[in-house]
Amino acid sequence: MKKIIYIVLGVGLVGATVVTLMNNKKQNEADTAIVAQENSSVAVRVATVGTNPVEDNFVANGNFSPDQELEMAAERSGKVISILVKEGDRVAKGQTIAIIRGDVVNVEAETANANYQNALNDYNRFESAYKTGGVTKQQLDQARINMINAKSRLTQANINVGDTRVKAPFGGIINKKFIEVGTILSAMPPTKMFEIVNTNSLKLKVNVSERQVAQLKIGSVVKVKASVFPDKEYTGKVTFIAPKADTSLNFPIEVAITNNPNNEIKAGMYGSVVFGAPEGKQPELMTIPRSAFVGSVSSNQVYVVEKDIAVMKKVVAGRVFGDKVEILSGLNNGDVVVTSGQINLSDSTKVSIVK
Repeated sequence: MKKIIYIVLGVGLVGATVVTLMNNKKQNEADTAIVAQENSSVAVRVATVGTNPVEDNFVANGNFSPDQELEMAAERSGKVISILVKEGDRVAKGQTIAIIRGDVVNVEAETANANYQNALNDYNRFESAYKTGGVTKQQLDQARINMINAKSRLTQANINVGDTRVKAPFGGIINKKFIEVGTILSAMPPTKMFEIVNTNSLKLKVNVSERQVAQLKIGSVVKVKASVFPDKEYTGKVTFIAPKADTSLNFPIEVAITNNPNNEIKAGMYGSVVFGAPEGKQPELMTIPRSAFVGSVSSNQVYVVEKDIAVMKKVVAGRVFGDKVEILSGLNNGDVVVTSGQINLSDSTKVSIVK
């Protein structure tokens, strides 16, 4: 009897164990289904599309050059008898900087002056005589012509005398001196005499790309820096924009800079121009992170999260500003774009946003 009871109890325990195991299996299957459902979404990071001020600046580099520079050459032949300046001297416009021997031209000027005075006296006498009928109209006209020709020769002689005193054509600095006292000058071919540069005003010549040149206009005020003075900032103005690109498809630009009184910036120094909108006037543009694009910016494809679903959209990208890209069309303010995790996505994939 006891044996039967033990058998019954054993069967009962086995049955209870089987029922428990079956219930546990169902619960595990349900839990697994829930986990699988939860794990079916792809974790992504996102950013919200917005319109914000963007620093639309770019920098171009070049070299400073003088606003005025000239290699002076001899206008007449002669011997240099005096040099009144040396290299590095500052000169004013019209200042005499060298003297050429003028013995011959001085004699010619004196002769021309004497001839003019004689011709003038003759004309005055003929004019008085004509009034009393002492000479004819033809004789008076000839005297007038002789006087005019003599005056022209005197004027030319005086110009030749003036040419013996070499004068600075503009204010600046004597950068080079090519002659010495005793140098015999030639007018053909002309002998180089001095190199004069004016660095009170400078030009910074730079090249910009096709996209950049479209943003510039004559008269725009820009920031200028010299590499040797990184902490100083100068003001420049765009004075020239090339109407045609060079062989590298860049456009030469010239920016005029008024130098400081001490002429800190020297011609030939390296400088840079910061082009762009003034501070506080940057344009407001719709931008998204560069990382939002599928593959690269050129793909023009991004994923937008709509009700926890990633939807691929085609956009039109504009300019790139560091890690931000301008969006010209395809998105609206407030859209949420995927910035990380795109590799695991396809169109209409369920996503979960992680912070």
